[in-house]
Amino acid sequence: MTILAVVQKTPSFLNKAKCIETAVDAIAEASSGGANIVIFTEAFIPGYPSWIWRLRPGGDWVLSEGLYERLLNNAVNLATEDLAPLYEAAQKHRITVVCGIEERDNQLSQATLYNTVIVISADGELVNRHRKLMPTNPERMVWGFGDASGLKVVETPAGRIGTLLCWENYMPLARYAIYSQGVEIYIAPTYDSGDKWTGTLQHIAREGRCWVVGCGNLMHSRDLPADLPEKGTMFPDDDEWINPGDSVVISPDGEIAAGPLCKEAGILFCEIDLRKIGLAKRTLDVVGHYSRPDIFTLHVNRRTQSPVQFDDL
Repeated sequence: MTILAVVQKTPSFLNKAKCIETAVDAIAEASSGGANIVIFTEAFIPGYPSWIWRLRPGGDWVLSEGLYERLLNNAVNLATEDLAPLYEAAQKHRITVVCGIEERDNQLSQATLYNTVIVISADGELVNRHRKLMPTNPERMVWGFGDASGLKVVETPAGRIGTLLCWENYMPLARYAIYSQGVEIYIAPTYDSGDKWTGTLQHIAREGRCWVVGCGNLMHSRDLPADLPEKGTMFPDDDEWINPGDSVVISPDGEIAAGPLCKEAGILFCEIDLRKIGLAKRTLDVVGHYSRPDIFTLHVNRRTQSPVQFDDL
């Protein structure tokens, strides 16, 4: 059996070091609860830039620049030792870690940010990095476009896991690419919430005949740093739930197995049986006996995309 631990906790907003400390503590807590996979939400390190939904598009230039600078300075560079504590915690507790991060490019411009989800093995090694393919609406003010180089399903002791971030899950071809690799635990870290989002995840479970995990952002106005520029203007109500979380686990038949965890900090544990996947596919297997490759095919370009190529002698 696989035991999932879905972490729904408020990060230390725009403080990379403290977010990592919170994640390390949560890994230990998840492990003590018997979990063999622990899941964090979209952009957990150093927090989702929720201000983008409250600024005027094309306006608030000075404010946007100041907020972006703090985000950039707290983003994760995967070429450094930034996440060493997470790797060490995964290895120490023999647990697979899935975590959303703000990633700072380390190969070309050194400044572009990506909305990224990483998978760390129980050996403490980075085994996949997926950058969000299509940032949604104002998210394009902070994030570049990812490619399909990380659009992979990874074999782990907990099962075969694949990840798509937030509204990427509305992209049917991206979902199909994940289904086609035999995903067993489909993980959707997200900023979305509510009944409609839960319904989307239930559809994905029924469509892909897999376990689906929605890991939501938990964000309360009073948890934002006091020195956040224009906090009083953008988030005037200290009692406001900016995001209620709504983390949930859904079985391959689309039924809710755990959660949603709403307006509450904690870890959502759920024991799942991977054997249910094969039985669910008896009647519907969209990449198997229910596909029509004579009519429909999907081509996925998983080459790393780059604006420059150097041909050295």
